[in-house]
Amino acid sequence: MKFFKLLFLSILGITLYACEDKVQQSHITTDICVLGGSEAGFTAAIQAARLGNKVILIVPTGHPGGMVVEGLGKDIRFGSARVIGGIAREFYEKVEANYGQKADFENPKWYSKYEPSVAEAVIEQMLKNEDNITLIRNTRIREKNGVVKNENRVEKVILKNGSEIKAKVFVDASIEGHLLHFAGITTETIREGNEKYGENLNGVQEVNTFKQFTVKVDPYIIEGDSTSGLIPTIQAGELGNHGDPSHYIQGFCFRMCLTKDEQNMLPINKPEDYVPERYEIYRRYLKEGGQLFKPEANRQNGKTDIGSWHDLSANLYGENWEYPEGDYEKQDSIIQYHRSFTLGLLWFLQNDESVDSLTRANWEGWGLPKDEFTDNGNWPRRLYIRSGRRMVSEYIITEHNVDIKVKDTVSDPIAIAWWPPDVHHARRIVKDGKAYNEGFTHVENDGTWKPFKISFQATVPKKDECSNVLTPTCLSSSYVGYGSIRIVPTFMIMGQSVGAAAAIAVSENVDVQDIPYSELEKVLLSQNQLLALPDDWLEIITMNN
Repeated sequence: MKFFKLLFLSILGITLYACEDKVQQSHITTDICVLGGSEAGFTAAIQAARLGNKVILIVPTGHPGGMVVEGLGKDIRFGSARVIGGIAREFYEKVEANYGQKADFENPKWYSKYEPSVAEAVIEQMLKNEDNITLIRNTRIREKNGVVKNENRVEKVILKNGSEIKAKVFVDASIEGHLLHFAGITTETIREGNEKYGENLNGVQEVNTFKQFTVKVDPYIIEGDSTSGLIPTIQAGELGNHGDPSHYIQGFCFRMCLTKDEQNMLPINKPEDYVPERYEIYRRYLKEGGQLFKPEANRQNGKTDIGSWHDLSANLYGENWEYPEGDYEKQDSIIQYHRSFTLGLLWFLQNDESVDSLTRANWEGWGLPKDEFTDNGNWPRRLYIRSGRRMVSEYIITEHNVDIKVKDTVSDPIAIAWWPPDVHHARRIVKDGKAYNEGFTHVENDGTWKPFKISFQATVPKKDECSNVLTPTCLSSSYVGYGSIRIVPTFMIMGQSVGAAAAIAVSENVDVQDIPYSELEKVLLSQNQLLALPDDWLEIITMNN
């Protein structure tokens, strides 16, 4: 399989960076401007370009593709491949062809095991094939006066590099929702609580058994002494009442891509900013007989995708709540802390004298792959931001959309969400004198959820707030509702649909709220999008549950 990869990359070698900025002028006029190098950003840009529009794609990290190219691989489950069409399907077919394999969308158990570098090469080539797309890399919207509006329309965005971009329609394909925020569009970031939308899984979760601590861990600096303070990764505060609102949101992590291939491996060195005390909870967990998470070769060429959804892993519960509404400096500092902590954790697991022989053996020999993330010390450029800003519009996706007991009445679908209302723990506190994780709402095996149609209305803001902005990633949804749509292939599908909608708004010269769904549906079907559930969807999810 490595031969196929090397051949593929050598063929694409001259084109990997061929989509660098095609223009140097600071004043740019275009049809559609897409902000965000997410999974949805590149599909939105491609679809809009294929429909004859000039497109600017702003990629703050410099690497279009979002988590697809930043370490996340296993995001097709529960039979969700059945509803992947259009550009997303093209992407998976191309990455599988690289390994001499075929994507098996009809198989409920199939998922792609691509490497990040291969995914990036595929996406770069797909973008290069479109003449109407201009990429602007490694910059973002200026924080102060970066969005210029005339009444309820965005006229232009001003980037930190000084460029000014005028467009007829703008697409916020970020996870953070910076464009929405700077444009004055209402957004939400917290767990709203159950009362707001009549939900059951929003807000504080009073009882958490999923991925809860398997051993009792003392949370205090001096064990048994509650007056001595809390060890790192544990936050002060009471559990609260079930369903109460909370500003704590699900944990973030890096999707660690590691290898044991000695020819392609760089060892984990002790970080210069290593702080031993940060990992005290791991020492106590092991001392009490707990078994920590471990890497496994779950992707092509023996590499890993380590997701950190365990009771104790690299998810820093409670350390990220300031991120969604933070300024760039705050967000960057949170990303840097997660990187520092995680690299230190890897060194700890391989070297600390308190780590037992089994855990050391599990991590022994794993290191950073030389051929991944070569511009960033072989470490992912992007932190996995599981929850940022969510638009608040006239239509709001909630827990009810995914409830199997509630009939799906959406009449304007632009994608299918095929995932349970899955949100990770949000904080780590003290309960009954021991460390306790709070917030997981994972319900994959309880038969309560269903795939559902995503309404076009969830992508458009209130008309009085803005009439020429759409978003495929910060959809109008509750916190728990977002848990069913925050998945890589869903974002790719949504990006294409929003790109098509933006193209119609340009060609028809209409507000995004006034796009005729009949016309949008016709375009999406012509572009091979799948907008209806298969007849056997219940059988598929039952089999996977």
